[in-house]
Amino acid sequence: MSFKFPRRGRRLGHGQSAELTIIDLNGNQQVIFVADEVIEAPNWTPDGNWLVFNAGGKLFRTAATGGEPEMIDTGHLADLNNDHVLSPDGATAYLSSDDGHLYSVPLSGGKPRRVSNEHATPHHYYLHGISPDGLTLSYVAVESPAGERMVNVFTIPAAGGPDQRLTNVSVPNDGPEYSPDGVWLYFNSELAASQPGHAQIFRMKAGDGSGLEQLTFDSRVNWFPHLSPDGQASSISAIPRARSGTRRTRMSSCA
Repeated sequence: MSFKFPRRGRRLGHGQSAELTIIDLNGNQQVIFVADEVIEAPNWTPDGNWLVFNAGGKLFRTAATGGEPEMIDTGHLADLNNDHVLSPDGATAYLSSDDGHLYSVPLSGGKPRRVSNEHATPHHYYLHGISPDGLTLSYVAVESPAGERMVNVFTIPAAGGPDQRLTNVSVPNDGPEYSPDGVWLYFNSELAASQPGHAQIFRMKAGDGSGLEQLTFDSRVNWFPHLSPDGQASSISAIPRARSGTRRTRMSSCA
């Protein structure tokens, strides 16, 4: 853990570390980077050579074979959260900032361009997905139109344009991810929860939010679906509803 990020990010608990780990489909694991602060959200570049992650409000990349990270220049943006996606051609990173907006920036680094819109009522953007053709972004917005906190799914053109609402419910939704054919958005939601926090995986048509289907029905908390390239399988983050004690934070990315 000799690498020091330029800006200190969120601290881990005593004795904890954050690991960036590659896991193949047979369960073989390779730890390629270890940090003593929080690092999050690894994304593969389309060529499979790099993993892009965030730490301390900035964006970094590290070789999939290991080695020290490199910071990606994001201009004036210094408060990025853990929600970012890469364009299918690998040229652009789309980012969520803690100012509540979405931005695009060249993956090689450069001046950011704001994608999101101003709203009359609170509308904090959290980015999660990009369509296979690279033209549309999926995100969740934290809204408070009448003083009630709501977290709903939207899409917006990657070049900028009007927001399209796909859900309008009072229970939380998160993690909208496109299917490889661009037809569906997979996401986690508490629509079927019997108690707060018990999320399950759903999907709906990406174009208009129709065709809602619940896909998981277990006692775990299921988050953030990611589809395999052939669309036949999905990885999710799943935890028991009751947890105790401390544990090591592990960032995993399937090869």
